[in-house]
Amino acid sequence: MAVTEKDVRKALKTVKDPELNIDLVTLGLVYDIDVDEASSSVQATISLTSPMCPVAEQIVADARTAILAVEGVDDAEVQLTFNPPWTPERISPLIRSSLGL
Repeated sequence: MAVTEKDVRKALKTVKDPELNIDLVTLGLVYDIDVDEASSSVQATISLTSPMCPVAEQIVADARTAILAVEGVDDAEVQLTFNPPWTPERISPLIRSSLGL
């Protein structure tokens, strides 16, 4: 069974921003997911709520671990980007309002 972007997003929902205790997908921190079926590899591009995040390395490592746990994934690379910078507007309006943002 081929790995899909949906599978990877589901896995990334298990990785939470420790400050907000909300997952990367819900926060809109997952910018891109590329699944290469031929090599069973995934490349994900994520951001953080702040470029000065003290646990950035841990979040990237947790995201990679979550992706590698997806059945059928043999290799995973997680890149960090701040272009464009993350803003609360990337969070769905319903969740944003429940957070008071």
